[in-house]
Amino acid sequence: MLGLGGDTTAAAAGDLIKDTTTQTFMKDVIEASKAQPVLVDFWAPWCGPCKQLTPVLEKAVKAAKGKVKLVKMDIDKNPEIPGQMGIQSIPAVVAFANGQPVDGFMGALPESQVMAFLERLTKGKIEDEGANLLEAADAALADGDAAAAADIYAQLLKEDSSNIVALAGLARCYVATGNFDQAKKTLAMIPEAKHNDAAVAAARAALDLAMQAEAAGPLDDLQKKVEADPLDHQARADLAAALNAAGQRMEAADHLLAIVRKDRKWNEDGARKQLVQFFEAWGATDPATLEGRKKLSSILFS
Repeated sequence: MLGLGGDTTAAAAGDLIKDTTTQTFMKDVIEASKAQPVLVDFWAPWCGPCKQLTPVLEKAVKAAKGKVKLVKMDIDKNPEIPGQMGIQSIPAVVAFANGQPVDGFMGALPESQVMAFLERLTKGKIEDEGANLLEAADAALADGDAAAAADIYAQLLKEDSSNIVALAGLARCYVATGNFDQAKKTLAMIPEAKHNDAAVAAARAALDLAMQAEAAGPLDDLQKKVEADPLDHQARADLAAALNAAGQRMEAADHLLAIVRKDRKWNEDGARKQLVQFFEAWGATDPATLEGRKKLSSILFS
């Protein structure tokens, strides 16, 4: 199924995105724009911002699903057309419709602005299919269906192997199924410069917490230890890790909050630090994170 989706995407991209030359510009741009708008991406191999912009343009054009085409022109090999059009700085993007230039921009715009530009050009809303798939994958993972989530993340990575959010999501799927080694390998594929991205940090926190829970021991044994000695903070922290692994987030948070309330300095502020790690793994908008932060603030600032 994934292979079929990838083949279809590749074929569609081939129809929508192409390179042009001075000789083929009339056919690829002027004539083609009489049927639908055509973006012309003027670029050069030595241009750093061009390398940032072109993938964004390609993604946006694919998301437009045939409403617009992208034609790329290397100005070093084909100087005549950009010279005639007065292109003096790159990257430069010019939109053609009905055989005439109608709009354009210069510089490497962020994805949101490129999407907005295409929506103005096509006079319609463009859905970001990748974002929709990410939402579906995240929802499947939250519902406990790691296999379905992994399939969607893999589909996104087949289309874009550098999709950091999808890589982080796939790592979380491995964490959810107890495959910690594969989770580590997946996270190792993410560039160091992206390690502080929210999705990556959450995946790393989830892996750390799952490994802590595995080392802590069986949930029932930990509950008995805490019941036998409520002041055994280490047993309570271990129980919190195990409860989190079992999906009992608020219960896990409450045990760490109990330690913070009783002995803030225990284990060099370890309970609060682990609680913050929980929040990072759960995400800023998770109900347990919101409630946990509220309770923590109440303890710290009362």
